[in-house]
Amino acid sequence: MALMIILSLYASIGLLAALGSMYLTYRFVPARFESTLYGAFLILIAAFYLVFTSYFGDEAAWNLEMAAVLGFALMGGLGTRLPMVLVAGYLLHGAWDALHEIHAHAGLDVFRGRPSTQIPLAYGAFCATYDWSMALYFLYRRGHWITSRASRIS
Repeated sequence: MALMIILSLYASIGLLAALGSMYLTYRFVPARFESTLYGAFLILIAAFYLVFTSYFGDEAAWNLEMAAVLGFALMGGLGTRLPMVLVAGYLLHGAWDALHEIHAHAGLDVFRGRPSTQIPLAYGAFCATYDWSMALYFLYRRGHWITSRASRIS
């Protein structure tokens, strides 16, 4: 019961953080730069797993975590120009967060015996909520991003 309360609280904080991100970028970042900002941010948030791997000393997890970070970095880079890749990147990163949460704190072996890094309690709930909320925002904004780039070119 206590774990569900903690997860719910962190998911709520993730939603509030996403709403704050949406508001700030919509208000202060020109549409033509918004996808670039969020593509770079995907790379940074994926790299947190390497930080956790180092911090927790999970030496056996480096291969899995590095492969995931490289995949998300590629999606973040491509997502700066292809909005649907950015949407997919955030959806997949949210799933990655959720899988780590389940693996670390629910005791299920979601990585089929492959070692993964530890994460702080409820980090996955926070991040999955943030990532999935942002992916919905990107779906809404993708038309604006494409239009702003097209008008800049012509």
